[in-house]
Amino acid sequence: MLKKYWFYIIGILSFIALGSAFIAEFYFDLAPCEMCLKQREPYYVIIISFVFIALLRWQKRIWFYLIVQLMSIYGLFYSIWHVGIENKLLLGPAGCSSGLNLTDNTLSLKEQILSKPVINCEDIAWSMFGLSAATINSLLLLLIFILNAIYLWNIYGEKKEKNY
Repeated sequence: MLKKYWFYIIGILSFIALGSAFIAEFYFDLAPCEMCLKQREPYYVIIISFVFIALLRWQKRIWFYLIVQLMSIYGLFYSIWHVGIENKLLLGPAGCSSGLNLTDNTLSLKEQILSKPVINCEDIAWSMFGLSAATINSLLLLLIFILNAIYLWNIYGEKKEKNY
């Protein structure tokens, strides 16, 4: 059953992940940090690919599944990095910190304050069952990556073996 509907399952999981992020942001007023926004990018690409391939009836093509693999790796990089930042194991990018540089110039200080993002990547905006949104996203992307790899191996690996 997973083989038959995997294309649609990926699309639905991506819609749910992105929809949940937008609901958290716009309905519950939970502003995302820089890392949270980076973690949404794979879902944008997967959804655009899903719609494009579904409209053109190419869902049997390997390209979609390869895009899913690449985007899940990309997303895993940022989500695991974000989990490391939240647990104070890793440093975040410059835009993720709420610290200010020391300066003697008040105009420079004002410019720093106005240009800094309000949300710090170390702050966990919400959690469910003790898991932060970044952790849940990491687990979801890992699940998609593993199941998609199994799907690719079962579908396209079998065809390659039959040709010999």
